[in-house]
Amino acid sequence: MSVWPTSPAHHRWLDQHSRDLLAFGRRTADPGGGARWLDDRGDPEPDRPTSALISCRMTHVYGIGALLGVPGAGRIAGQAMAGLTGRLRDTEHGGWHSAVAGDGTPEPGKSCYDHAFVLLAASTGVQAGLPGAAGLLAEASQIFLDRFWDEQAGMCVDTWDTAFTTLDDYRGINANMHTVEAMLSVASVTGDRAWIDRAVRICRFVVAAASSHQWRIPEHYDATWTPLPDYNIDKPDHAFKPYGATIGHGLEWSRLLLHTASAPTVGDPAFFATAARNLFDRAVTDGWSVDGNPGFVYTTDWTGRPVVRDRMHWVAAEGINAAAALHAYTREQAYADWYRTWWDYTEEFLIDHDHGSWFHQLDAANRPTATVWPGKADLYHAFQATLGARVPLWPMLATAVDETLG
Repeated sequence: MSVWPTSPAHHRWLDQHSRDLLAFGRRTADPGGGARWLDDRGDPEPDRPTSALISCRMTHVYGIGALLGVPGAGRIAGQAMAGLTGRLRDTEHGGWHSAVAGDGTPEPGKSCYDHAFVLLAASTGVQAGLPGAAGLLAEASQIFLDRFWDEQAGMCVDTWDTAFTTLDDYRGINANMHTVEAMLSVASVTGDRAWIDRAVRICRFVVAAASSHQWRIPEHYDATWTPLPDYNIDKPDHAFKPYGATIGHGLEWSRLLLHTASAPTVGDPAFFATAARNLFDRAVTDGWSVDGNPGFVYTTDWTGRPVVRDRMHWVAAEGINAAAALHAYTREQAYADWYRTWWDYTEEFLIDHDHGSWFHQLDAANRPTATVWPGKADLYHAFQATLGARVPLWPMLATAVDETLG
């Protein structure tokens, strides 16, 4: 029987799906710089503000597309990145605005989440040879270390005001999770292993927090890194800071811990690999097909009871890549079986065979809905799901694609 994570035939399908996703999102590029939100058919939504998050993710996706040899992908990546060197960049206070409206009004505040993605986009841009990417990476690295990295805590702070004068007391795991991805990516591109050391410190904190909560990850903390288990209990389906344990983050951290375990200079890879297994097992037990229908629920409470039962596309994508990573690390058949199961689910329910890309949100009966994620702006998770099984765990994605598939 074919083992999909290592099957050449399956890899050919993955390659085609990568290219189909890139074709769907090609209208994202804004001639004025940045990436535009896309609707269900892939048409731009020009009335929405230019988003740093979407601009970063599309720079990353189309930068990798250029490394895959897709004509036009480098141009789209460059236009998306131009938003980061242009309208989204705060020339007065430094850093990047989360969003800028059509009239030039920026969204207030500066977030670690967005700045982590600027690091990721810039590192991918450097790997892809985008003009201006090296300067962007140097600037983003310095701002990140100056404003968001807390050397004493070994973690990242979360949110400043626009002028970087007042730091919010909230601390969050979500921003730190994407910071780990960005730090490892910067290390892969530059060879600077200090970024790996920082990522390891974050990972150790998360493993300790998860292991003391039955491998459900506390997401929200105060300024002293004390967990806030009831945070947003009145907003359980929040797009970035939902109440409770987030199933997709257990899967995403599982994968990131295996990247970390595979990085050079990490002295105890077995520690992270064991934690990756535990996080994966908890997420699958709590989240997969627990309410009579296939699919991952979005969140649970601290006993594992589902809270938000909607299915978010990115959770399935992270499940696919976590299973691929664990299979690559262990060669155990169980992970290959999960990988195949979740691609079959994705093909049946998430891939939009009429208009392209993936539905971003399904209800508990696997019907498309849009209460949290309207439209299809985000290729990042789906696109990465087409690559995880095809490249090694180290180096990180853009460098691995360049060295393995480019």
